[in-house]
Amino acid sequence: DTQGRVNVWNQCAMKLVGYTISEVMGKNLVQEFITKEYRAAVKAVLDKALRGKETANFEFPLITKNGIRIEVLLNAT
Repeated sequence: DTQGRVNVWNQCAMKLVGYTISEVMGKNLVQEFITKEYRAAVKAVLDKALRGKETANFEFPLITKNGIRIEVLLNAT
């Protein structure tokens, strides 16, 4: 949503990071699931998408439920 809270979490996301829908819904995506060094950049990309500006092939690390860092490719529209 416009405040950065998770409002959609699909099966692919669940399998990828290990969090269930109930564990992520309403949580702040950037603050809770993005590594500290990428939070500002990911927030900027998502904010641009909300203003209608597309970002293609933005790669950033995401932390899984098991604490493993994985690289994710984001296309924000």
